[in-house]
Amino acid sequence: MKQILGTGRRGSDDKKVVSRAEAVLIVLASAAAAVVTTVLAVSEIVRLFAGPVTLTLPLATTHQTPTGLRLGAQAHFTSVEAVIPAVPSYEAALLAWAGALNQMGILAVLALIFLLGLRLHSGNLFTAGSVWILGSCGFVLTLAGTIGQLLDSAARNRLAELIGANQRTADEAVPIFTAHFDTGPTMAGIVLILLAAVFQIGRRLQKDTEGLI
Repeated sequence: MKQILGTGRRGSDDKKVVSRAEAVLIVLASAAAAVVTTVLAVSEIVRLFAGPVTLTLPLATTHQTPTGLRLGAQAHFTSVEAVIPAVPSYEAALLAWAGALNQMGILAVLALIFLLGLRLHSGNLFTAGSVWILGSCGFVLTLAGTIGQLLDSAARNRLAELIGANQRTADEAVPIFTAHFDTGPTMAGIVLILLAAVFQIGRRLQKDTEGLI
């Protein structure tokens, strides 16, 4: 038999984690950021197919070296900034998909901020909706961030070869795939998925606690 310790009602002096004004500010800021970043991403994708594009391309060769270095230093170029009048359709499509996936990851984070801002105002975080929000955003961020970077690297490597930026010597005849992979989005997505599991546990504990109040 459960013992009733209280009525379970909130008093009029109970304070919410986030006030109404703060919640509105969080919601508006995240929505505005989503609109702005989406417009910028779409404009970048359109420009890939429409006209000259300036891209930083990786160099897989080590024989392109700067001259005039002091202190006996040795160095080689790892990237080049190229202005391409018309990007080939296949490489442009790869870059467009990479940009779209990157934007999906950004929107997942902004959606998380938007929805959790509403949850914080209500003062009830440990709900089925919160678990679903965290898990979904984490999954999208992990998948989009990983695949987007791989597509972007593949497209830039192909473009570096097509414009002849590498100019490898005979001992560098084998093509080398050069990629700059940022583990930040992937790790952040995994953390969100783990937080979703923590929220699920907290939700169960909250249900158990409600039976005692």
